[in-house]
Amino acid sequence: MKDLELKNNKRNSRTIDILCVGEVLIDFIGHQSGVGIDETRDYHRYLGGSPTNVAMNSARLGLKSLMVATVGTDGFGDYIFKRFSEVGVNTNHMLGHEDKATSVIFVSKSEGTPDFIPYRDADCCIQESQIPKAILSDTKIFHTTCFALSKKPAQSTILKKAAEAFHLGCQLSIDVNYAKKLWDSKKEALDVIKAYCKFNPLVKISEDDMERLFERHLPHNDIFEFFHAEGVEIVCLTLGSKGVKLSQKDQPIIELPAIKVEKVLDTTGAGDAFWSGFLFAFIKEKPVEECLKVALQLAALKLQNVGRLPDNITILSKLL
Repeated sequence: MKDLELKNNKRNSRTIDILCVGEVLIDFIGHQSGVGIDETRDYHRYLGGSPTNVAMNSARLGLKSLMVATVGTDGFGDYIFKRFSEVGVNTNHMLGHEDKATSVIFVSKSEGTPDFIPYRDADCCIQESQIPKAILSDTKIFHTTCFALSKKPAQSTILKKAAEAFHLGCQLSIDVNYAKKLWDSKKEALDVIKAYCKFNPLVKISEDDMERLFERHLPHNDIFEFFHAEGVEIVCLTLGSKGVKLSQKDQPIIELPAIKVEKVLDTTGAGDAFWSGFLFAFIKEKPVEECLKVALQLAALKLQNVGRLPDNITILSKLL
């Protein structure tokens, strides 16, 4: 117990609340609701990418967040730096690549899991030099995604720096947002996910992610046991409108319902809003059930807004 307290005290003295490493993208979200990309006539531009959303949300929640990513030296890259600057995300370790274009994704607007088509270029060019040891030594949470891990050199960089972060006392985190179209093979994806799980990250997964990863529907307990067997202590399984389940190794499963939303305007980024809320409360040292309640509130708020969380709301005061 004393060792755990010492570790927590050491982590709390760090000045970077969350270091997000991975994809920063331009999302083109369809304007027409409830149709696939093949029937979408026009799109609206938004800043996207799961770790990007977490970094942005965290900054707006009052946390000190730092983004590590690579964009092109183009108009979209300029837009991305501007948006980060507006909310106070630290971009000192982002890279502008002269020979690569900023990655973009076209996304359908849907009440369920949206369809998407990625056009990737600069996002996977994350270098080890972007994540120096001094940054890791000053970071509380090191967060990444399955998307970011799907392509080299980012994959190699993130795995190496995750190991370094773990040994320096960081709490790791991952959104296992698996999509088959992003990976060369499912075996590679499973191997990489297992390698990251050895560092006992906080794991966020969804039912859709797991059905894509295992190519069949698995009982929730089997999903939890898969991650626990790989060294993960806390696994959070989001169930869309059915709520969320959290499994803490050797503890009873916690299950909470989703907050009812009268009209869903956009599901894109709802999972990122959820996880931003969870990590926010975790950093504030709240019990895991309280972390889930905060997460559900932020997810419900996102479902009622297209693109990003609203600018005209003081999120922090509504959560804690």
